[in-house]
Amino acid sequence: MASFPPSLVFTVRRNEPTLVLPSKSTPRELKQLSDIDDQEGLRFQVPVIMFYKRKLSMEGEDPVKVIREALAEALVFYYPFAGRLIEGPNRKLMVDCTSEGVLFIEADADIEVNQLIGDTIDPGFSYLDELLHDVPGSEGILGCPLLLIQVTRFRCGGWAFAIRLNHTMSDAPGLVQLLTTIAEFARGAEGAPSVPPVWQREFLAARQPPSITFQHHEYEQVINTTTDDNKSMTHKSFFFGPKEIRAIRSHLPPHHRSTSSTFNVLAACLWRCRTCALGLDPKKTVRILCAVNGRGKHDLHVPRGYYGNVFALPAAVSRAGIISTSPLQYGVEGVKKAKARMTGEYLRSVADLMVTKGRPPFTVAGNYIVSDTTRIGFDAIDFGWGKPVYGGLARALPLISFYTRFKDNRGEDGTVVLMCLPEEAMERFQEELKKMTEGHVDGPLDYKPTKIMSML
Repeated sequence: MASFPPSLVFTVRRNEPTLVLPSKSTPRELKQLSDIDDQEGLRFQVPVIMFYKRKLSMEGEDPVKVIREALAEALVFYYPFAGRLIEGPNRKLMVDCTSEGVLFIEADADIEVNQLIGDTIDPGFSYLDELLHDVPGSEGILGCPLLLIQVTRFRCGGWAFAIRLNHTMSDAPGLVQLLTTIAEFARGAEGAPSVPPVWQREFLAARQPPSITFQHHEYEQVINTTTDDNKSMTHKSFFFGPKEIRAIRSHLPPHHRSTSSTFNVLAACLWRCRTCALGLDPKKTVRILCAVNGRGKHDLHVPRGYYGNVFALPAAVSRAGIISTSPLQYGVEGVKKAKARMTGEYLRSVADLMVTKGRPPFTVAGNYIVSDTTRIGFDAIDFGWGKPVYGGLARALPLISFYTRFKDNRGEDGTVVLMCLPEEAMERFQEELKKMTEGHVDGPLDYKPTKIMSML
C-alpha cells in the first residue's frame, strides 16, 4: 500500500461568503423531489473537491471570477439549485425555487498544490475544512443553500474547487452534469448547455397503488446494541494500483481471477477486512450495500439530462464470523448477486417502499456502503485549466466508502478508497488489508473478535 504524507499546516484567508444568483430571471415555483430523492438516507451533504495546476495559457485569468460568472450562467438552467427545500405533507420534500442563490466563498492559501496532491492524497483530506468552509447555518437540509462552493487560489498558480451538495437534489452523475455545464460556460460557451437539464422528478415517484416487489435488506430496521464512539473516528485513504489488485485477486480460485470485476473483488476485500477490524460478534448480521446506477438499465429509460438520484443500494447479507473466515470468493459472489438485483423494477420498488413504510433510513447496525465514482467524470471536469490532478469525493462517512480514480506521480492509474473507522479499528483494518495486498494465503484468515464499541 502507498504511504501518505503527514498533515500539513497552512493558512487560508477567506472572504465573507456571498450568494451567487442566476444571471437571468428564473421561474418562481414549487418542484417536488422524487420518492428516491427524498428518502431519509439521502438527507445529508456530500463534499467533492478538485485540484488544478497552473496553466500558462490561463495566466491573467482569475479562477474565482471565472467560476462565479459561469456558475451564475449555469443556474439559469439549473435554477432549482438556487432555491431552498421545504417539507410538505408526510415529509415530502419540495424545492421552493426562490432564486436566493448558491453560497460562494473566495479564498487564498499559502501553499502549493503539489504539497496537497503529491504521490497520493492526504488521508481523508484532513484539511478539507480549510478548502470547504462550513458556513454556520448552512449545514441543514431544509431552508439552507443547496450548494456551497469554495474556490481557493494557491501561491503556485494552482487552485482548488470544492463543492458541497445536498444529496437529495442529485446523485454523483447528476452533480457531474451540473459541473460540466459550469465548465462549459467557464470555457466560453454560449447559449444552452450541451446536455439540457431535465427535472421530471415524477419519473421516479411511487406507483399508484404502490407495489413492493423485492425484499430490501438495505432498509431493515435492526436494533443497534453498540454505543456511539464517533469522537474517536479517523479517516484514511488507500491507493489500489495494478499491483495491489493483482495481489487481492490472487486470493481467488484461478478461474475467477480474470472473470470477477475489480469493483466486486475490491468491495469483498474491504468488507472482509473492515468486518475483521471492527471485531464484531461472529453471529452478528452484517451487510454490504453497493450503490448501483440505474442509468442505462433497459427497463428504466432514464431521460437524457435527468439530474436527480437514480441509484439503489442492494445488499449482500452475511454473518460477521462467516464473511471474516470464508474464502474471498464468498464475498465476491455475495456482492455480485446483490448488484445483479438492481433493475428498473428494483428502483421503483424502493420508491414504493418509501411511501408505504414512511421513508425508513438505511440499516445502521453492521452495515457498510461502497460507492464507485471512478467512472462518473469528476476527474474530467475542465474549467479551462485542463483536467484536475485529483477530482472526486473528499471524505468518507462512518458507514460509507467511496472509490475515486487517481494517478500517482509515476503515472500509474489506480483507485483511491476513502475509509472512516474508529482509531483502534483503523489500525487493525490496515493489518488485515496488508495480508490481502502483500501476500497470499490458501486457507481462511484467522478471526479473533475484539471489543470495539461503535455505531458501525
